[in-house]
Amino acid sequence: MQIAETQVRVGIDIGGTFTDVALESKGTRYTAKLLTTPDNPVDACMEGLGRVVSEAKVSPGDIDVIVHGTTLATNAVIERKGAVTSMVTTEGFRDVIEIGTEGRPEQYDVNILKPEPLVPRRRRFTVSERLNSAGEVLKPLDEAALEALLPSLDEAGTEALAICFLHAYVDSVHEAAARDFFATRRPDWLISCSFDISPEFREFERFSTTCTNAYVQPQVSKYLAEFQERLKAAGYGCEMLMMLSSGGLTTVQTARVFPVRLIESGPAGGAIFACDVARRLSIGQAISFDMGGTTAKICLIDDYKAQSSRRFEVARVYRFRKDSGLPLRIPVIDMVEIGAGGGSIAGVDALGRLTVGPESAGSAPGPACYGLGGSQPTVTDANLALGRIDPVGFAGGSMHLDTGATDAALAQSVAEPMGMSPLAAAYGVTEMVCENMASAARVHAIESGKNVDDRTLIAFGGAAPLHVCQMADKLGIDRIIIPSNAGVGSAVGFLRAPVSYEVVQTHYQQLDHFDVGAANAALNQMERQAEAHVKLGAEDGAKLTLRRVAYMRYHGQGHEISVVLPEGPLGNDAASELQKLFDAEYNIVFGRNIGNIASGEIVSLAVTVTTEPYDDVMASSSGGVDSIARGTRRAFDSASETEMDFTIVPRDTLPSVGPVAGPAVITEKETSIVVSSVFEARVLEGGDIDLRRTAKRALAKEA
Repeated sequence: MQIAETQVRVGIDIGGTFTDVALESKGTRYTAKLLTTPDNPVDACMEGLGRVVSEAKVSPGDIDVIVHGTTLATNAVIERKGAVTSMVTTEGFRDVIEIGTEGRPEQYDVNILKPEPLVPRRRRFTVSERLNSAGEVLKPLDEAALEALLPSLDEAGTEALAICFLHAYVDSVHEAAARDFFATRRPDWLISCSFDISPEFREFERFSTTCTNAYVQPQVSKYLAEFQERLKAAGYGCEMLMMLSSGGLTTVQTARVFPVRLIESGPAGGAIFACDVARRLSIGQAISFDMGGTTAKICLIDDYKAQSSRRFEVARVYRFRKDSGLPLRIPVIDMVEIGAGGGSIAGVDALGRLTVGPESAGSAPGPACYGLGGSQPTVTDANLALGRIDPVGFAGGSMHLDTGATDAALAQSVAEPMGMSPLAAAYGVTEMVCENMASAARVHAIESGKNVDDRTLIAFGGAAPLHVCQMADKLGIDRIIIPSNAGVGSAVGFLRAPVSYEVVQTHYQQLDHFDVGAANAALNQMERQAEAHVKLGAEDGAKLTLRRVAYMRYHGQGHEISVVLPEGPLGNDAASELQKLFDAEYNIVFGRNIGNIASGEIVSLAVTVTTEPYDDVMASSSGGVDSIARGTRRAFDSASETEMDFTIVPRDTLPSVGPVAGPAVITEKETSIVVSSVFEARVLEGGDIDLRRTAKRALAKEA
């Protein structure tokens, strides 16, 4: 269902620590933030949903659409808690997903660690069949060999099956036949075929993506079915849409078939949220900074659009290092994600160095200050010790934090081992986590050929507003935006996303011998496929937009860049027009082109069909804010590295008090905004808070 202005809409985001819920009705937004229930994530979703429905004074039957994003697929891969998955592939290609490519995260490490494949060798099987790169049958599929595999597959305890044949992206005839064979004989298995999941060349990425889809499909499918049943039992008869890693929405039906596309659904919602803020405030260049309880996500935004990619790695063995994770060939918003959140655990390593993350205390047992059994200090504990968090007003007063537990945890695990004061230990923890995030942002920008210091930082998530001035100092950024309901930004972002679907297909053609008819036929078929997925979730008569891209390179090169195709069918002069478009784009990316010595070629085509995104500005309900103390509080200022008196200002009072000069803490239900002594905050017309630098950071001199 396409989101309409008259609808009551709900966004639900499950994170590693918190579950966020946002309901929008009649121009007002109602939110809830509660601890994720890891044993059954649906429990927290239903509780949060009940809270916002009650606060908005609507009934379950009034809800028109629920948009949901979850870390379930990601966590299943990282924690290796997916289904027992087997793989059937072409004879001779059993070990493709283990051999990988020549990419190495550590060039000279002879003991290099590589991610373990999701399908171990004992559950990888081969059959005699072979297509060539043109899709011609070299060896017909041996159905008797498929029959012979059944006892071994049964003995392996197979719950999900990945079928990955060589060159299936050109012709699916053998994979489809194998799928039909196994589906008939083992109807309980969930089967993923590479021609469906990732119909592109490069076997390692295609096989890895297909195996990942199979690995998470039973768990995700079961979870979504249970969620829908509980919604129906509670009186919510509305449709539920799922957030995709690409930033679009799709139906539960599609998500259950392609769960690998949900891997980054939560972070994608945050990026969409930041893009909407950038567009509303006419910020052409921005960095989205989303920091929750478990991870921090950083994304570059240009012209109100987040960077996108077709390749993503999950479960990296080495932090920040490419080629150290499982590669996925899916449409995804391009961002860097690191293990740095409010629940990131601090400690001292064997060399006496302070460490923060990537391990997280999560929601159970959580930081020491939660009083739920956690004994290790976290970033949240450090912020509490620094006076940045009100122990009574945390989460709008719904949780009271244990300062004694925080002090004991920091002293035992950080301060005493390092021979420093508890205050210095707490500040060291925040400095370490901010430096980790700033380093990741700088590297990500450099790899993209872009700068960070001329951008605006858009901060959201429960922990980002606590650290954003500290981050801005490290990145040399002078302007920060804290949007309304920043603490539940991803859930709000879900409600701004369009219903969308992208189809990518390998379609190799050299421009010197370009077959325009074949290209148009492929594009038309892909458009019909994408449109069919979108219409399942879009309102009848919804306006659809079409974007077509060719992935091109010069003949002889190994990798390609994206070139946006003109509207309408390709004409007879398409080859020369595509060459000009490619030369121009190549020049933008690399500063030169080599069209005089090499012609271009297409390796893949992509078609995206999307509805129009929802566009509105909502007033935020202020429930829970008044319970937070007003006045001043002693806290630690990162700009001067000294303790100071911070002004405490509830966010909903900002319009009446005017600009607030730092040091100050602006409080709201889901987070606190720490304004350092070198920034000034003012509220904008739409409710967003604009922080501007008033002075350069001046550190206190050592005594």
